[in-house]
Amino acid sequence: MTIKLEIRSQHRCFGGLQSYYQHHSEIIGLPMRFSVYVPPEAGEQRLPVLFFLAGLTCTEETFMIKAGAQRYAAELGLMLVSMDTSPRNTGIPGEADDWEFGSGAGFYLDAIESPWSKYFHMESYVTQELYNIILGQFPVDPKSVGISGHSMGGHGALTLALRHPELYQSVSAFAPIAAPIHCPWGQKAFSRYLGKSPESWHKHDATALIESGHRLPTPLIDQGLDDPFLAEQLHPSYFEAACQQAEQPIILRRHAGYDHSYFFISTFIEDHLRHHHTFLTLDPADSAG
Repeated sequence: MTIKLEIRSQHRCFGGLQSYYQHHSEIIGLPMRFSVYVPPEAGEQRLPVLFFLAGLTCTEETFMIKAGAQRYAAELGLMLVSMDTSPRNTGIPGEADDWEFGSGAGFYLDAIESPWSKYFHMESYVTQELYNIILGQFPVDPKSVGISGHSMGGHGALTLALRHPELYQSVSAFAPIAAPIHCPWGQKAFSRYLGKSPESWHKHDATALIESGHRLPTPLIDQGLDDPFLAEQLHPSYFEAACQQAEQPIILRRHAGYDHSYFFISTFIEDHLRHHHTFLTLDPADSAG
């Protein structure tokens, strides 16, 4: 069944079309919003697509407005998709009281603890419902799908690629929460969404997933060394060490002077889009690793 999409706004951008949509989500049980950039090549052929998962407090608009990605997506013929970071207006008491949890902080997982389990199903929304909307209603090559993200969204990109390797052929992240079981952000979210079971936590931790044998296409990860969250919240070195131990290829670049903001992301977004384009346009026989 085709899901009806409400167009909230559309804007011509670098010869392509930037659109914002809303629809009723069967998985979430509430309205959800997402955004799509379709480059000029659309209509001539099916295109590779990159899903971008934004971070804490962000919406479906943040990446599209701040990253400056459309210029390079238009050049490369790459579709871009971003989505809201959680359900909104659920009626759950206190859902918007804490910027690190609840509204704007879905952590791209399916909550199993009440009351959050009623609506907070972001993993299923991204990997099933929204994935099928994009592949079914837009000119996308289903064999050329990448995933990227920032901070909480970087955590999401890594874990969803590890947990659903059949869906994504390329991966990257900016300043990801790379070992959430070892940081306050992750511990707060996991304890409330997933309960106290260490097994449940490990299933949504990129470092733990690598340690347990999961693999993914070579990820590109950029991290600013002036990021105020680096030491306490992000722990890219944990993920790097796990990859080295497991012989999982990884490109982890550290940048002096850069912080956690979209100024950092906009500086290196071209590299990420070219990284994805390379993987998504390779012959499948040559793209393993």
